[in-house]
Amino acid sequence: MKLPTVALVGRPNVGKSTLFNKIIGKKVSIIEDLPGVTRDRIYQEASYNRKRFYLIDTGGIDATKMDFNTEIKMQAEIAIREADIVVFIVDGKEGITANDLFVRDLLRKSDKKIIVAINKIDTKEAQNNLYDFYELGFDTYIPISSIHNTGYIELMDTVTMNFKEQEEVEDNRVKFCIIGRPNVGKSSLMNALLKEDRVVVSNIAGTTRDSIDSVLKYNNEEFVMIDTAGMRKKGKVFESVEKYSLFRSLKAIDRSDICLVVINAEEGIKEHDKHITGYAIERGKGLIFVVNKWDTVKETTIQEFEKQMRAEFQFATYAPIVFLSALTKKRIHTLMPEVIKVKENINKEIKTSVLNEVIQDAYQLNIPPSYKGKRLKIYFSSQTGVKPPKFTFRVNNKGLVHFSYERYLENKIRENFDFEGTPMILQFKNRSGDE
Repeated sequence: MKLPTVALVGRPNVGKSTLFNKIIGKKVSIIEDLPGVTRDRIYQEASYNRKRFYLIDTGGIDATKMDFNTEIKMQAEIAIREADIVVFIVDGKEGITANDLFVRDLLRKSDKKIIVAINKIDTKEAQNNLYDFYELGFDTYIPISSIHNTGYIELMDTVTMNFKEQEEVEDNRVKFCIIGRPNVGKSSLMNALLKEDRVVVSNIAGTTRDSIDSVLKYNNEEFVMIDTAGMRKKGKVFESVEKYSLFRSLKAIDRSDICLVVINAEEGIKEHDKHITGYAIERGKGLIFVVNKWDTVKETTIQEFEKQMRAEFQFATYAPIVFLSALTKKRIHTLMPEVIKVKENINKEIKTSVLNEVIQDAYQLNIPPSYKGKRLKIYFSSQTGVKPPKFTFRVNNKGLVHFSYERYLENKIRENFDFEGTPMILQFKNRSGDE
């Protein structure tokens, strides 16, 4: 089931971020030690009354910027092209501004449902300006106060009115997405795997705008393959299509079990390749590096290039690396066996007795140093999840767990069990029950 999408649009300081956080109901997690993990919220999955949807934060629209028109169009482009419903947030205290009218004109060209949320209604000025906003010409107006929660229930009831409250039909087919910078050969790789031209391939960076699902049959097993638009690094001028394609790529990653990160062998490893890999790891997805256009490389061996890869991607040393040429199909046969292996590993479960034996041996081999007279003790360990594998440790004091010792335990697990291609989560809980 594909989730509906809601976009929040508005100028800075109209209360958009407060409303965004209220709807999400939690802080977006950020893994600090991973390169390229996004720092600006683009979208997040949310739910209201058991109705799930995507929420887009389109950023503030600032008329003082030199690229005002580009910025306006960028935000409206995201809202119009991707959202099912647009919540147009205005500042009731300040009244209608020229920016509001500009956005109004762009949004009225769409056939999307527009809900005008008149914020800061708890002020006297907003009460006086309330009916002026009806001049915007939309059908639905809801006075709200993001800070005091006034009108929140009415707003969310209206937004989710036609969203379906249904359980997602379980699809047991493994889903993998092809991600990477523009023009690294993602569409060509998809064509090579499908053995037919299902996607238009072009040398113009960013030709593929949306994610496209295809069913691939391999060894009598069906896989869902998701092709995505190229993910470009955010710069000073970040056109609407680039932010839009990044958003679609992030959704594709969320929908996938495994991510194939495509590297252009001709250009070598770029910094943004690490950023893209960070997105996949942050979301706990299986990972395979695909070095494409390998037929064009003459002066470097696979061993030398792999050494470079391991040095540059030290945060993902567990990911297998496949060298191939999507265009000539050379070595293309080496990819799907790796996908199958990673599929098995992201779902792998280790018996509790076997895991405890490994962890206790590791503990005795490298007993943690004491800290302020206290030493970490591990009483019990068990696997508590898959996709990605999750391991929970009962300890005397989780505050004594140093990140280096956590890394040591992860390495010991990987040494004893094949978890190639999958990140893993290590969780520490106090035996006393104080989490």
